[in-house]
Amino acid sequence: MQLGEILDGTFNIYRRHFLLFMRLSLILVWLPTVIWVYFQVRFTGNPLEAISMLEQHLVATILIGLGWLVLAAIAGLLLRAGTIRIISDSYLGHEPDLLDSLKFGVAKIIPLLLVTISKNLLLFLIAVFGWLAIVVLMVLGRLANPGIAALLMVVGIVGLCWFVAWVACGYGTTTPIVVLEDLPSSFDAFGRSWELTRDMRGKVFGTIAVTWLMSAMLPGLVVAGISGAMNATGNPSLQPLFAVVSSLLSIVLAPLLPCALTLLYYDLRVRREAFDLQILSEQLGIR
Repeated sequence: MQLGEILDGTFNIYRRHFLLFMRLSLILVWLPTVIWVYFQVRFTGNPLEAISMLEQHLVATILIGLGWLVLAAIAGLLLRAGTIRIISDSYLGHEPDLLDSLKFGVAKIIPLLLVTISKNLLLFLIAVFGWLAIVVLMVLGRLANPGIAALLMVVGIVGLCWFVAWVACGYGTTTPIVVLEDLPSSFDAFGRSWELTRDMRGKVFGTIAVTWLMSAMLPGLVVAGISGAMNATGNPSLQPLFAVVSSLLSIVLAPLLPCALTLLYYDLRVRREAFDLQILSEQLGIR
């Protein structure tokens, strides 16, 4: 499938199982979303109160923040696993079931967490060491000429962004691999993803970028623009409403990216391994 076909398939599946996706999203994402909306409403327009609370309760604030991150990560991974199960059942001609999707996600949550944390840590370390290398190049360039230092900085930043994106795309299918494949170790998903995406990193990047743009960035910009306009007219009382609307949009559109990545994963396996529905049926335990 080309990128356009993957996106078309994504929206077709999303539309066909919209109510099931919404039930799954609401069950899994409502708690971290409510917490996020609460803090947005509480401190929007009053940054001094937020700073004061951070100074007075630094440890508690950090712990609450870490707890929210863990909760949001688990909810997001369960949503992805459940979405993958819904799409896979649909591929096999079975009617997807909410309870089956939830059970499937819970059974995979530990390996998903391990792989996700490891992947993010790897990308973080690449970014940190990349920035250190850029700083060293700038210092060396400044010894020769300030113009060379500026050129090295630009080249270094562009190169680092490209390399981080390239590595991230190489590991872009780890989630469906962990969910759908029976691996000796969950960390084998890194090697599997790297091999599946070989010579296809541009397609992976395009799929993720376009889907994220449509499902997250553009809706967020629209809501932020309307909210900013209302603020400029001297009507900030509607800020809580826009915070709620933005959060609801994120819940409604959350399944789109997992849908696109799952279709991309199937497409890559068909290309490289002649993947068929019988293999998928065996992996899901469906007879």
